[in-house]
Amino acid sequence: MSKVLSTLRYSAEHEWIDAASPARIGISQIAADALGDVVYVDMPEVGAEVTSGEPCGEVESTKSVSEIFSPVTGTVVEVNQVPVDNPGILNEDPYGAGWLFTVEVTEEGPLLSAEEYASANGGDVE
Repeated sequence: MSKVLSTLRYSAEHEWIDAASPARIGISQIAADALGDVVYVDMPEVGAEVTSGEPCGEVESTKSVSEIFSPVTGTVVEVNQVPVDNPGILNEDPYGAGWLFTVEVTEEGPLLSAEEYASANGGDVE
């Protein structure tokens, strides 16, 4: 069963966000497992404005292409080059080295606790 970290909050579209400022964003292990082998990641550029609930990038796997939805509104301040160079890191370590980008948050979208997200998606909270 896919793990859901208790220290993070989640969007209904399977993105996670931490409590730091700027906030770090990635995709959940549930999403990575559902995608299969990730082969390409496209993310917003530094300085881009992202809007809660709106697409801001995409993850492509051998099975499908899925949009990345921003869980918050704000300005992208950093993009992680690791998943660009090695997209498979999203399958191996979606909560660690596979984080996607950080945002200076101006407004949060609707976010779920780890328990709510795991309950809705069949994950195990750790």
